[in-house]
Amino acid sequence: MSTLQIPNEFQRSYEEFETYPRNIYNQNSYPGTLQAYANRLDGVASRLLNESDVLVPFRDLFPAGQVMPCYLDFLFVFGLSKNARELRFSGFREQLSLKTSASNPAIPSLGRSGCSFQLCYNLKGVARISTETPIEWSIRQVAIHHQFDVSEGTALWIVTKGDMEIKDRVKALTGKEGRAEDRAFDSPAQCLKSSLAVHLLNCSWSTEDWRWYIQHLEDAIDDETDIAIHGRRGHAEAARIYVPADLQTLQDYQDKINVTIMVLEANNDVLASLRDFYKTLLENSAFNLRDTCREDVTSFTKQVDEMIHDSSMQISRAKLLIRITTDRKDLILQHLQTQTTQRMEDLTTSMQNIGIGSQKEAIIMRIITAVTLIYLPGTFVSTLFSTNVIRFDNGKEDFSQAAMSRWMQVTFPLTVLTLIVAFIVFKLADKRRKRVLSAINDVEKGTIQSLQDQQVSVKS
Repeated sequence: MSTLQIPNEFQRSYEEFETYPRNIYNQNSYPGTLQAYANRLDGVASRLLNESDVLVPFRDLFPAGQVMPCYLDFLFVFGLSKNARELRFSGFREQLSLKTSASNPAIPSLGRSGCSFQLCYNLKGVARISTETPIEWSIRQVAIHHQFDVSEGTALWIVTKGDMEIKDRVKALTGKEGRAEDRAFDSPAQCLKSSLAVHLLNCSWSTEDWRWYIQHLEDAIDDETDIAIHGRRGHAEAARIYVPADLQTLQDYQDKINVTIMVLEANNDVLASLRDFYKTLLENSAFNLRDTCREDVTSFTKQVDEMIHDSSMQISRAKLLIRITTDRKDLILQHLQTQTTQRMEDLTTSMQNIGIGSQKEAIIMRIITAVTLIYLPGTFVSTLFSTNVIRFDNGKEDFSQAAMSRWMQVTFPLTVLTLIVAFIVFKLADKRRKRVLSAINDVEKGTIQSLQDQQVSVKS
C-alpha cells in the first residue's frame, strides 16, 4: 500500500488536534484570538455534545478539514441554555484562497489543490412544535461551514443543528429522487452547481413558515384585543374586565414580534452576504470556473434575491403588527383606567350611601336619647317604688333594708354586665369600621399601583 504524501505542516496540525484551533496552519487569526477561542471551547465543550455519542469528535474533524476557527462562534450558540439570547447572534464569514501558498499548500493525495474558499454562516427558521391548542412555535437555528476546492471540485459541509432535518433534506436533494443536476459530481463545475443547490436548500429552510408564524401572532393578538375595539362599552352593558395581566400578555406577543423582525433582518443580511460573495467570486480573475459557471451563479443569486424580497415583505408585515399591538395596548390601558375610575365612583357612591345611613341612625339615636332622658327619672322612681324597698300601707311608709340590699345586689351586677356588653358591642362596631376603612385604603392603593403598573407596561 502506497503512503500518502502529506505536508509536514498538515501532519503536525492533525497530530495536535487536541489544541484546536491553535494548531490550524491555514488561518488569518492572531495567536491571542486563537487562544481565546480555545479557552472558550474548553469551557462550553461539555454542554455542546457528548463526544462518546459521535463517530468523529469535532476536534479531530476540524484540523483534518482545516476549518477556520471563526466557525466556533457559530457553534457556541448551541447547547443547553436557560434563555434564548443567543438567537440574537448572526454572522457570515469567508476565507478565499484561489492561489496555492505556504499557508494553503496543495495536497493532491487528499484531493486538495490549495485553491479553495471557506464559508461560515448561520440561519434561523421557525417551526410549529405543537398542533394542539395553544399552538406552540419555536425558532431554530443552523450553523453551516462549507469548503470548496475550485480545481478538484471537492467540498466539505459541516452542518450544526439540534436535529437531523437539514441532513434529511440534503439526502433527499442528492438522492435518487433528486434532480440530476443537483447530484452530478463529474466535474468541478458540476460540483459547484451542486453546492449552490445545497446553499439554496439552507436559504429556503430559513424562509419557510415565517408567514404562518406571523399569522399565528396576528390571530393571537386579535383574540386578545378584539373586544377592546368592537366590544360594547356603554353604561350597564356587559363588557370584559381587563386586568394588568392582559397588558403583560400583549407585551409578550410584542416581544415575540420584535424577535421575529430581528431574526428575519439577520437572515436577510446573511443571505445578502452569501449572494454578494458569489457575485464577487465571478469577478475574480483567479476563479477558474467563472466562465463555465457564470449562468449557474447568476441564477443562484437571483433566487437568493427572491428569498430576501420575500423575507422583507414579512418584515414589513411584522412591523405593521408591532404598531397595531402598540395602539391596542394603549386602548386597553384606557379601558383599565376607565374601569379604575368606575370602581372609584362606585366606591364613592357606596361610601355616600353609608354616610347617609349613618346620619339617619345618628338622628334616630338622638331622638331616642332625648326621650330616654325625659322619662328616665320617672322610670327610675316608678321602678324603685314598685319594689318592696318602700311600701305604703294604710297611709304608713315602711322602708325595708333587706329589700334595698337585694335590689342593689341584683341591679348593680346587671348594670355592670350591661356596660360590659355595651363596651364589647362598641369595640366590635369600631373594629368593623376600621376594617371597612382599611379595605377602602387598600382599594385606593391598589388602584394607584395598578395605574403605575399600566404606565410602566406601556412605557416598556
